[in-house]
Amino acid sequence: MSGLAKWVVLFLSVTLFLLGMLGNGFIVLVNGSSWVKSKRISLCDFIITNLALSRIVQLCILFSDFVTMIFFSKILNNVVFIQLADIFWTFTNHLSIWLATCLGVFYCLKIANFSHPTFLWLKWKVARVVVWMLLCGLLLSCGNAMSLIPQFKMYYVLCGADDSGNVTEHFRELKNEYEVIHVLGTLWNLLPLIVCLASYILLILSLGRHTRQMQQNRTSPSDPSTEAHKRAIKMVLSFLFLLLLYFLAYLLTSSHYFLSGTVLTKMISEVSAMFYPACHSFVLILGNSKLKQTFVELLWCKSGHLKPGSKERFSP
Repeated sequence: MSGLAKWVVLFLSVTLFLLGMLGNGFIVLVNGSSWVKSKRISLCDFIITNLALSRIVQLCILFSDFVTMIFFSKILNNVVFIQLADIFWTFTNHLSIWLATCLGVFYCLKIANFSHPTFLWLKWKVARVVVWMLLCGLLLSCGNAMSLIPQFKMYYVLCGADDSGNVTEHFRELKNEYEVIHVLGTLWNLLPLIVCLASYILLILSLGRHTRQMQQNRTSPSDPSTEAHKRAIKMVLSFLFLLLLYFLAYLLTSSHYFLSGTVLTKMISEVSAMFYPACHSFVLILGNSKLKQTFVELLWCKSGHLKPGSKERFSP
């Protein structure tokens, strides 16, 4: 890779890393301080706070891996380093996806309106459903990380074969099997992805139907309720775009064994993967009334425009 391309990709990664740390750190700071002061936290804030924490870890792992590839490539030959990074990344990535899924299900059951009996039962049991999803997501994240152990054993055998120079047809088959198993490990994320997409699609359909109903009944072209629903639809669509971009980048990173230009492909994929944990934090801030109000007040205080004791109200 040319020097110019390396520095451009490095600049993008540093920018996304700093934005992500600021956005997710702000969420953790605001919700954490509120939790400490009131000794209680809502289920929604609990999910958002843990989601922000997991994304901070994600960004740290992605950025450290990116810097290692550019400046300390020899460390990548250290088997222990690679395995520890894989375990932390696999667990954190899978848990983050499940937290985002739980948040999507929570929003869907709280906001959407459908008359199907199953949906109504889930809506009635929303807190219990989301808590069980969180527990299942935690267990599946541990299982996903533990599934790396057979891959590590195969990796040790392959490293031994490369060191001895005894590369037979058996070891070539073993290497192909290792690469296929490594890529198939992404299927662990298929279930939360399907659930997340289904919940947000249902939410978009419900919001769209409700918006059309209000447009037919409203008298003012700038009805606040209609505008709030339109903003909600835009935020959900932006989240879906970032999520699909992240999964595409994640699949490219996991499949770099079968692609040409592996180093460049992996670096670009990892930079693309940083967009989701970095940018979605600001989507969460704009979509949460408490976070948005605190964020705007902080900006106004910095610029010296906020008067003492004044507060601006935001719709959720």
